[in-house]
Amino acid sequence: MDLEDAGFRARYLIRDRDGKFPQLFDAVLQDAGIEVVLSGARMPRMNAIMERWAQTCRRELLDRTLIWDQRHLLRALREFETFYNTHRPHQGLAYTRPLHPLPKPIEDPERIARLDIRRRVRLGGTLHEYTHAA
Repeated sequence: MDLEDAGFRARYLIRDRDGKFPQLFDAVLQDAGIEVVLSGARMPRMNAIMERWAQTCRRELLDRTLIWDQRHLLRALREFETFYNTHRPHQGLAYTRPLHPLPKPIEDPERIARLDIRRRVRLGGTLHEYTHAA
């Protein structure tokens, strides 16, 4: 199936600076009206990081949400971006959030025995945030 058969037209192609793409490759795309955008120089992990974000966004948000229009899509993506960068645990040091310091460990045995966890629903139940109550 071709994109044109589905009624879509590609406007951009994002690619890295690998030598396996000759100048002829870019020329053919340019003749088709597709602008080639090169990834940053000396940034080998940039594609992997963006691919991981796109897959996570698709799996956790877009596969579970019926999008009505562009305004709804932009709102959902903004909400997911906030969730991704401020709350969602990542596979980093102690599963911390990217924009926050490490949480202090709970050492009081009584507090560990009765944790008061609060859940906040976001995007109509698609995303959930869990926090300790104050």
